[in-house]
Amino acid sequence: MMTWALGRCSQSGAAPDAYDGRVTETAETLRIAISQFNAVVGDLDGNLARASAVVNEASELGADVVILPEMTLTGYPPEDLVLKPGFIADNRAALETFAAGTGRTVAIVGFADGDDFGGAADRLVQDVGGIDYFNGVWNAVAVCAEGKIFGTYHKRHLPNYDVFDELRHFRPGDQSLALYEVGGVSIGVTLCEDSWIPDGPVTQLARGGARVVININGSPFRGGKQQVREDVIKERVKESSVPVIYANLVGGQDELVFDGGSFVVSPTADGPTVTARCESFIESLDVFDVELPAAPETLDRYPVTFVTPAHAAPRTFVPGPMAVPLGPLAEEWETLVLGVRDYVRKSGFSQVCLGVSGGIDSSLVTAIAVDALGAENVHGILMPSRYSSDHSISDAEQLGTNMDIDTRIVPIEPAHAAFAEMLVPHVADGKIEVGDLTDQNLQSRLRGVILMALANEHRWLVLTPGNKSESAVGYSTLYGDTAGAFSAIKDVWKLRVYELGHWRNAQAGKPWIPEGSLNKAPSAELKPGQRDDQSLPPYEVLDPILRAYVEDDHTAAEIGLLGIEGSDPEMIQRVCHLVDIAEYKRRQTPVGTRITKKAFGRDRRMPIVNRYRG
Repeated sequence: MMTWALGRCSQSGAAPDAYDGRVTETAETLRIAISQFNAVVGDLDGNLARASAVVNEASELGADVVILPEMTLTGYPPEDLVLKPGFIADNRAALETFAAGTGRTVAIVGFADGDDFGGAADRLVQDVGGIDYFNGVWNAVAVCAEGKIFGTYHKRHLPNYDVFDELRHFRPGDQSLALYEVGGVSIGVTLCEDSWIPDGPVTQLARGGARVVININGSPFRGGKQQVREDVIKERVKESSVPVIYANLVGGQDELVFDGGSFVVSPTADGPTVTARCESFIESLDVFDVELPAAPETLDRYPVTFVTPAHAAPRTFVPGPMAVPLGPLAEEWETLVLGVRDYVRKSGFSQVCLGVSGGIDSSLVTAIAVDALGAENVHGILMPSRYSSDHSISDAEQLGTNMDIDTRIVPIEPAHAAFAEMLVPHVADGKIEVGDLTDQNLQSRLRGVILMALANEHRWLVLTPGNKSESAVGYSTLYGDTAGAFSAIKDVWKLRVYELGHWRNAQAGKPWIPEGSLNKAPSAELKPGQRDDQSLPPYEVLDPILRAYVEDDHTAAEIGLLGIEGSDPEMIQRVCHLVDIAEYKRRQTPVGTRITKKAFGRDRRMPIVNRYRG
């Protein structure tokens, strides 16, 4: 849902400290609209229609400039779509249509620019800073108004770390820097990574005459990222002495969630200060005024393209929103919810199902799904076996009652017995031992078959419940509990699963997730009396080892020097070995929402065949 407001404030209702809540008459302002836009990758027509509607709304609210994020028209990241010349041509046509619909409000929008709409992978583009590029496409932003495109800017600094792979898809920009005069104010325009470079394009534009610099972004969430962004932009403002407007994308795209949180940092007597901040995880349009410092008297100026004249008279000052940053658990929860909602809906589905066992993992995924899609769109399937405990069934039933979801019971015993009988002639000792690995995996795979059959019948999308700790050590069954379309908590460590469960119950003010699910010992219940800690170290020991190995890239020997309580060298070596040999499983499991600094898949890419044992 898109919300619009003129000077919409945050939940706290507080105005920016720099303005003291005042409403004054001033001519030294620029009225901007920040659109936290939720683009759909590849939906050129849909993105165009919604972006044009945003521009019209901003114009009606009196904005001088409306800012749409990075790759608004294509969606971000477009990945290998940009290698298709037809895609680049179609997105350029969308830009022309977008520009033709603009009026006096200047629209700044992200798109993919192409050299003669090129992009064929077999065409070598050479001699760009001494590097050969196989693509003639730029990550670009256009400045549009009065029915035309006044200019474009190509992203100069291409990120190629963490989840970013832009050197594969884009050429770095090499245009001369230029300014645009909007409402009597010279503005500079940059793209995402350009603002992370000390003495880079942001500062250079300010030295060349910009009185404000606009930076459009497609910056995905990870824990602590909002503070990092604001600290980086404060450094740019310290260098440049002009306000910098940071406008970010919002919404889920495969593993990534873009969290919005757009903001403005301005130079003040107390140093660079955040003077406006939009809410995170919400698609919105915020319209407010940015106060400008005085223009320097003498300066070697960049060329300026005149776009629109200054407003006729001083206007009542509209302060920006000042959303209060969310706490770590709250922002992770919002990320997980938005990740599920957008993956399901953007994939063309409306309803989901998952196996509910009474355990904390499936209970937490159910809670996320209910918050994301509504209880009426979530179906919990209980699939008890001969080993299922009474409390697991009762906890799963209580979960369904608490969350008011549809639950169905499909016992697996008839299929379990039939499969065991079928396989007896083909096993070494003439029988399948109760609770052995073959028996355990057989049960898990039967449950996967049931979920996929129900999904086929009802056009549901299957959510899987595996957490990051289990995925790391391969404590899962291929084509069993990993069977599905989306892994909601794939990047959540087991201890964090419990923390999120307790946090969500605190928000509900009641045990919405049953206390039994939160408090009992974790178990797959695939053999009598089974508990996770019979196969793995306690999660209080396991998770720190895994974090050090997976996220911090320590070797087993280095982890031994960290002094993790309860660990020993043999245990550490065994855990690291389990991570290494489970890579083949992780390559075959569904994508899931990224919340940490290094998620499996897009972030951490290790060879499957790998004999290094560090």
